[in-house]
Formats: sequence, C-alpha cells, structure tokens
Amino acid sequence: MRHEQELDVRVSYGQFCIQESHDTKIPIPYPNEAESGVFLKAFPMRLDLGSAGHTHTASVRVEVWDSVPDPDHQKAWDEVAEAATETVSGDLAVWSMERGPDVITLGKPGLWRVRVAAAGRAEVLQQTTDVGVAYGVERWRLQFWPDEP
Repeated sequence: MRHEQELDVRVSYGQFCIQESHDTKIPIPYPNEAESGVFLKAFPMRLDLGSAGHTHTASVRVEVWDSVPDPDHQKAWDEVAEAATETVSGDLAVWSMERGPDVITLGKPGLWRVRVAAAGRAEVLQQTTDVGVAYGVERWRLQFWPDEP
C-alpha cells in the first residue's frame, strides 16, 4: 500500500461522489445523471456512490496501492463492487450537495481501478429513518490502484 486516508464524508439524499478535482474537465459533472439506489456507478472521471442512509456522515477509508490489492476476506462487507476511473490531475474531489473539503490524492494522473466496499448499511438505513442523522454508522473502503494494461 502506498498510502491511506481517513475521511468523514457527508451523505445527502443517499449519495456522494468522487470525481476529478479539476471539475471543468469532467464531461458529466455530479449530480447530473445521478441515480438513487445504485451502489456504484462510473461516469467519465466520476464515481457515484449510493448510501443506504438518506442524510448522514459516513466513515470512508481510502487506500492507494501500487498494484491490485488482495480481497479482504476477514471483514464482512455488505456490498463490494469494482469500477475504473480516470484523473488528469491525480486528485479526486469528494462531493455531496457541493464539493467537500476532502481530496483523495492518488499521486499521478491516468487510469485507475477502484474496489468499493461498504458495511453498516442496514444500521444506517434504520437509524436515518427512525432517529435522524447518523455519524460513522456506515463504513466505506475505497481501494485504488493503477489500471495498467
């Protein structure tokens, strides 16, 4: 693993997004064409992530690897999916209703693969439905590695 980041990500309307930091370069910027209820959807230079909770703060662990990491069979994830994305800057911004303060640093531009995993989904759905805003109940892990041919 090259490096890792721990983020607290604001989720609004059951979604958040990771996209190229230079948002003028993105062909379809967030939230255009965003879909509710979809766990992971890739657009050019953008990844939409669907939460199980409506409005809350999710814990997100970002890992940047030099090559594909082994799957984690010791942790029980509710959902896992993979996608590809491109960055022209090597940095990805975190978005919800607007651009957040966090930037994911991949270290170099190019094509990247990502494995997305989430846990605590049933709990965050129940808590945001019955109680209100939740903090850290839904946990995400985003593993990035270069998508080299």
